[in-house]
Amino acid sequence: MPAFVGAVQVVYVSSGAVFNIGDVFQIHPVSQSKTFAGSGSFNTGENINVRNDYSATNTYDSDGIDQPIAFNV
Repeated sequence: MPAFVGAVQVVYVSSGAVFNIGDVFQIHPVSQSKTFAGSGSFNTGENINVRNDYSATNTYDSDGIDQPIAFNV
């Protein structure tokens, strides 16, 4: 459904983001990233108590491509 949009100021749009104003059928943000984190890194909440006596993150990746995005358009 069409809409009237007033003034818009875009300060920053990251490389994997999509900025849209108006009607759209499909949006395909295309980006990829790989995150390595040790134990207890992504804990969220209140009163978290994490004890890691020994923590090692294996960052070795034998394959070159995990999920190709070449034809995801």
